[in-house]
Amino acid sequence: MTRGPVEAAGCVLWREAASGGLEVCLVHRPEYDDWSLPKGKLKRGETREEAAVREVREETGHTCALGGLLGTVHYTAKGRAKEVTYWAARATGGVFVPNREVDAVAWLPPAEAEARLTHPLDRPLVRSFVATLG
Repeated sequence: MTRGPVEAAGCVLWREAASGGLEVCLVHRPEYDDWSLPKGKLKRGETREEAAVREVREETGHTCALGGLLGTVHYTAKGRAKEVTYWAARATGGVFVPNREVDAVAWLPPAEAEARLTHPLDRPLVRSFVATLG
């Protein structure tokens, strides 16, 4: 039996900066020592939208309001196809607390966030988010 791809969902989480610009939230995962966008696998019976909101909350401590769909990234992880669908999401509240999965977050202007992302496939998502702004 052939299994389909691992389905996951995530967000380009953003907020208004004190300076008046926008900031994007990146998460640092110590297991991989990488900077990425908040994302994770769908649980049984969960929609992609529900998973995206849950993963933001679990990884960043923030609640969010989903915005526009940004696209789906396809890659192979641990020998299996994976597809991650991303939305823009405005942070609506919360506080980050380091945990087993994510030990730090960084709120950065979009260009700095794009530069810090470890995986090249994540960078176009930040550009897509910025393009939706104007």
